[in-house]
Amino acid sequence: MDVADTLEKLKRKALEDPRLKERLIATRKSKTPLADFCKISTDLGLPLYEMDVLEFGESSYAAMRRSTNGGGENSPMLFYEDDIYEVFISELESRD
Repeated sequence: MDVADTLEKLKRKALEDPRLKERLIATRKSKTPLADFCKISTDLGLPLYEMDVLEFGESSYAAMRRSTNGGGENSPMLFYEDDIYEVFISELESRD
């Protein structure tokens, strides 16, 4: 299972389980937010590793940059699009 699939499954679980959703959101206040986030996911049987999450975010961001305005230096800056952890937590927070 790749990182995108794992994150999608984790998001579905979190949206079905309010306690899990709150635990994941609470990682934002941790001294090691991404590590704690990955540990929760892995403990649920959805293995996530910090470097895989970071690499996935960077790769996704690079692909978006290449697809906008030819991917040159004048491509618009994309806000937080390389931080998949932040995007994930923000999506959870925006859903009630």
